[in-house]
Amino acid sequence: MGYMVEGIYHTGDDVTQTLPTGEWERSKSTLRNWITRDGAPGPTGEGGFKAENDRYHLFVAWNCPWAHRALLVRAILGLQDRISVSYAKPNRTDQGWAFDAVGPFADPLFGAKAVHEIYGRDAKPYTGRLTVPVLWDKQAERIASNEFADIVRMLNDAFGGETNLYPPAHADEINRWNETIYATINNGVYRAGFASSQDAYEQAAWALFDALDRLDDHLATSRYLCGDVFTEADVRLFPTLARFDVAYHYAFRCNLKKLSNYPNLWPYAREIYQMQGVADTVRFDIYKRGYFSASEKRNPLGIIPIGPSVPNWLEPHGR
Repeated sequence: MGYMVEGIYHTGDDVTQTLPTGEWERSKSTLRNWITRDGAPGPTGEGGFKAENDRYHLFVAWNCPWAHRALLVRAILGLQDRISVSYAKPNRTDQGWAFDAVGPFADPLFGAKAVHEIYGRDAKPYTGRLTVPVLWDKQAERIASNEFADIVRMLNDAFGGETNLYPPAHADEINRWNETIYATINNGVYRAGFASSQDAYEQAAWALFDALDRLDDHLATSRYLCGDVFTEADVRLFPTLARFDVAYHYAFRCNLKKLSNYPNLWPYAREIYQMQGVADTVRFDIYKRGYFSASEKRNPLGIIPIGPSVPNWLEPHGR
């Protein structure tokens, strides 16, 4: 992955993310300025980050589910012409998330060779892991945020129009879903896939499928997580569902069931996929390449399987 100390890039892992129990723990984002409609300070970080057209640029990777959430909100809110994007290559190198010189995985903003160069451009020397998404302020020449949850919320609050993914009437319900989904599903697949002991793996995997079973039961009588209202909670769930059958089921040993085995979750996921703009944020081929890339622990030979075949996401969902 690589990391930086006082703005200087280093290869390798900065700190271990494996606890003595064998459980895997995700490190926290640290750049958390907040974009607001008038540039006033938000809940974290500094003020001065005003919502303006063509001021902000996203650095993402197709196969990163955390970056996918930012792409989803950008698409659902129709912000494609207001916020530009650079897509890193599917597989990380010793430089971390990297870019080609030309083509779909090139950086059109700076011509950067790797995401760590973007972190290095920030006026304040950065220390920590080098993650995506990164939301760059082209005017201030600073990183506005590298925390996916903040980016999702601020794009909605600062740039959103008629569509509100965080309506006040459902805020408490959305927060509860977000907490459950993150702990057991979004991060749960990684806790299973990166576990280094049998007990840690089984604990994460059973919690994951218990949560998916409960979601499937809930969606039997509810169109979305919060009734008939599509919200941020649905946005945060979808990227994990999109990757489940082609990546997590095999690469992360989350193989008790497939998404396509669930009578309610599967059509629910298809409905979201078929919403305007959403399919353009999904790349099943890249997910497979990314999650089956060479890994000393998970896939030492880097062999990418020919299967599974992708189920038909355009099949009528009937919801």
